[in-house]
Amino acid sequence: MLKALHIENMAVIERADMEPGPGFNVLTGETGAGKSIIIDALGAALGGRIKSGIVRSGAGKAAVTAQFSADGAEEWCREHEIEPEDDSLFITRSVTADGRSSCRVNGTPVPVSALKELGECLLDIHGQTDGQRMADEKYHIGYLDGYAGLSDELDSYREKYDAYLAARKKLSALMTDESEKERRRDLLKFQIEEIERAGLTPGESETLAARREVLKNAARITDGVEGAFAALFGGERSDGAIALISEAAGELSGAARWSEELSDLTARLNGLETEAEDIAEALRDFRRGLDFSPNELDDTENRLSVIRRLSRKYGENEEKILEYLEACREELEGIDNSEETERRLKAETEKLFDEAEKAAAGLSEKRKKAALKLRQEITAQLKELSMPGASFDVEIAETELGRTGKDGVRFLIAANAGEAPGRISKVASGGELSRIMLAMKTVLTGADDIGAMVFDEIDTGVSGVAASRVAEKLSRLARGKQVICVTHLPQITAMADTHFRINKSVNDGRTYTRVEGLGYSERAEEIARLTGGDSATDTTLLAAQELLSAAESFKKGGSHG
Repeated sequence: MLKALHIENMAVIERADMEPGPGFNVLTGETGAGKSIIIDALGAALGGRIKSGIVRSGAGKAAVTAQFSADGAEEWCREHEIEPEDDSLFITRSVTADGRSSCRVNGTPVPVSALKELGECLLDIHGQTDGQRMADEKYHIGYLDGYAGLSDELDSYREKYDAYLAARKKLSALMTDESEKERRRDLLKFQIEEIERAGLTPGESETLAARREVLKNAARITDGVEGAFAALFGGERSDGAIALISEAAGELSGAARWSEELSDLTARLNGLETEAEDIAEALRDFRRGLDFSPNELDDTENRLSVIRRLSRKYGENEEKILEYLEACREELEGIDNSEETERRLKAETEKLFDEAEKAAAGLSEKRKKAALKLRQEITAQLKELSMPGASFDVEIAETELGRTGKDGVRFLIAANAGEAPGRISKVASGGELSRIMLAMKTVLTGADDIGAMVFDEIDTGVSGVAASRVAEKLSRLARGKQVICVTHLPQITAMADTHFRINKSVNDGRTYTRVEGLGYSERAEEIARLTGGDSATDTTLLAAQELLSAAESFKKGGSHG
């Protein structure tokens, strides 16, 4: 559950703190006071989109910190190696005025994607757009599958369906017209012959490039080798370095009989002489290899040119070109054996289709069973929400095989007894849609592990007895979860276990919003304001107190009248 929320410099909120309690929490306040900003801030803390311009005018950045109990997020914490502090997770999301955002959980930086995953473990925010989603039939199959718990079955089905699509694509590519096959065969033969004629060897271009450098600088290399060899071995006019080192070692060895230090230096000179002789021998061997044919440089350049031309067409190096050659051979073999390959692919495609269709049939059966149960539970919920003649239905129609199986799913509603069920978007009024959504949320989220729910403007279009039933439903829901609700209805407000009022004021031309927790008398005044406007009268205050009393009676086990 949400333990605390701290907001700084978000829109009209300079600083605000809220500590929701367990059970049913209500936020009230005048239109424009900042209630929606609090919900937006909470959503941002859990990885939601941050609206542009959210940073308060004159501030460098906006920030929100939310403290949640870690219940339900244990797996996420293990995966991201984050330890809860006193069974709490402290989530901080900040955004600078130029739009740069950062996220931390218990002080550890995390990406927004990970924060969103964490949010799905901790809180279910039911916003005003959910009503539109409920009316949009493309989402209905997802709602049903979530209720039926078909996540693993869907993953398994999609593996089979994707395998079928891949096989069908191969078969389709093979079953081109004969003229196209012939054109492709000719092209493949030409490419195979061109690459094979080149006789490439992996790494050849690097070896050739090195050899070309030697050939281009042959004279300089020869002069250098000859000079170094002469310097080591000497000539007619002078001794070489080897002879001089040998002479130095001989001179020193006589004196070394009386000095251990000179013995070490003699040994080093002897080693130096051996090393110089080895180098001289290596130079002699290298000099013998400096045998350049007049045409070798041209031949090397021509060979590199051939490899470059093939690289531009078939791959960046010899390895890639040879891989392309092998792929061409396989494709040509497939075309030459297309009739046999086609028969094999047809059989494979049919087999994979049958497997996918069988898996889809299994999904359909589970959906139909879940639909019966969902129909009963939603209809029962609607009756409790002052829609006694309403009935909820789930229509499942067979479709072509697709990503979700072979079912088309849509929810239907009859708002009154005796009416034929129709599409939610066509049949339900605003108030009915709010209650349908609440019924759906109650059924679909009642069994999950998420410990907190937020309802933003669930009371749209609801009044009178229906408002009382919605309030009772939210109160019942809050017996098993923490519920936070933004509302304008006195009936819902009276049912709260914890009540916050959002106040807006203007000082020195700046707007300020603060969150205030209310006691009993302040709650009565706020409910009176919601009932009768800004000026509370004795009559509206008395009515507010009666609402509070009736709410307490309901929560202690009474029932509505």
